[in-house]
Amino acid sequence: MLASIVFSLMALLIKLLGQRLHITQILLVRQIGMVIMVAPAILRNFPGSLRTARPKLQLIRVFCALVAMLFGFTAIIHMPLADATAIFFAKSFFVTVFAVFFLAETVGVYRWSAVLIGFVGVMIMLQPGTDNFSIYGLASLVGAAGAAAVMILLRLLSRSDSTDTILTYGALGVGLVMIIPGIYFWQQPTASEWLLLAAVAVVSYFGQKCNIFAYKHGEASLLASLDYVRLLWATLFGFLIFDQLPGMSTWFGAVIVVAAAIFTIYRETRRKSGLATAASGNVGE
Repeated sequence: MLASIVFSLMALLIKLLGQRLHITQILLVRQIGMVIMVAPAILRNFPGSLRTARPKLQLIRVFCALVAMLFGFTAIIHMPLADATAIFFAKSFFVTVFAVFFLAETVGVYRWSAVLIGFVGVMIMLQPGTDNFSIYGLASLVGAAGAAAVMILLRLLSRSDSTDTILTYGALGVGLVMIIPGIYFWQQPTASEWLLLAAVAVVSYFGQKCNIFAYKHGEASLLASLDYVRLLWATLFGFLIFDQLPGMSTWFGAVIVVAAAIFTIYRETRRKSGLATAASGNVGE
């Protein structure tokens, strides 16, 4: 729950900064701050933290992370916070699709149905072919696909690389790529903007630590469903700071997306429970 507040606050800070500063500059400063904060973990096993069994996969993960952040944060800057957040929840459906193709996971008819219904909800929010369609809504969807790809790649990389190695490549990779565009689009931040930029880095790091702690000690299916509380915080922040509220199409589509996603989580939990029961039964025999 704390992570949901923190990540919503991060989106608010990025939206505020994006009113004048370019997204690549925001990302560059964010990554520099992140690298400074994760430096102890990087240096503790250096140069071992740079050794990876799958360098190409690490590079692909950096690329997907760039797609997720560039497109996702651009949508946050140019759309109401609640709208961009709601569309980004399509990430869970992309994870299901990617898991089938890249992890060879078996998905039953119920989960496929939930994915299809979820994308119907996304289309209701995007409203393609109407005057309300926004290219930034599509950007949020692309960002969701990038974030889902990162989650799949993390599953693959965790089989061969240590957590420190994955952390190092993620922190350094995005920062290095952002150096040239970040300098090219650089505008001298004001004193208040420097404070906001520093806050983005700190909040991002703290949010990740909250998530890691939660998933280390909590039930994954419950925690995944609690993530949708971010929509409420995004709505509140958007209203208080920008006087923006989502329209009826966003509320209607978001309800469909969240319901389909929670049903997917429920089915996954039931499937794992069934496998565990079958396994314990086999042991008893």
